[in-house]
Amino acid sequence: MRIGAHVDAGDPLAEAAARKAEVVQFFLADPKGWKAPEEHPDADGLRAAEVEVYVHAPYVINVATTNNRIRIPSRKLLLSHATAAARVGAKGLIVHGGHVGKGDDVAVGFDNWRKTFAFAAESGGFATPILIENTAGGDNACARRFDALARLWDAIGSYEVGFCLDTCHAHAGGEALLDVVDRVKAITGRIDLVHANNSRDAFDSGADRHDNLGQGMIDPELLVAVVRAAGAPVVVETPGGVDGQGKDIAFLRDRVTA
Repeated sequence: MRIGAHVDAGDPLAEAAARKAEVVQFFLADPKGWKAPEEHPDADGLRAAEVEVYVHAPYVINVATTNNRIRIPSRKLLLSHATAAARVGAKGLIVHGGHVGKGDDVAVGFDNWRKTFAFAAESGGFATPILIENTAGGDNACARRFDALARLWDAIGSYEVGFCLDTCHAHAGGEALLDVVDRVKAITGRIDLVHANNSRDAFDSGADRHDNLGQGMIDPELLVAVVRAAGAPVVVETPGGVDGQGKDIAFLRDRVTA
């Protein structure tokens, strides 16, 4: 099992070495902006590296929304990030499940996800596998509650789509971690990546605030159990830079592989 961290995009391989990470995840553009991704200066090195690479799509992407001024650019931006992620040898492009607006029917959001994959298929499909990530908040979210996730997979499961399980998001979103892996796999059939994060907030708070694994509101041993059961590569998106993330990686490596 490979364990790593979300790092700064400037020199991901150096960041990985500093943390003793076997996996790196990073952004290829401002996560809060609509700017198209740029060519990474070390694309060749990343493709050739033994470290596994994942790219996280910008937070602004919301292909589920009924708002045309957000949905249409989101589709195009997701496609361009998938192409850019392929150039750095990424094994997956992680994107949040998105949501519809207050008063909108969430079923429209599921269908908009289906249309997103159909839109990509018209140009040959996504160049990098899309990994949809469960989210922490929102009553109109497509991937917060697992009953909604099941409806989303009914709409898009026929496409080659993967899943990223975030432990903080599940906890804050009101989904118990004790049997979370079994319940996710019963819906999606797979877990391609785990974001192993503790939560600064209480169960079902709806708050997306990550904490280091030995801190926060989730029993650290429960996080270990989730990681072990999932059997997928792991990324910590925790605070503290090299020191904080390095300790989280060592914590998981010592316990998961024991």
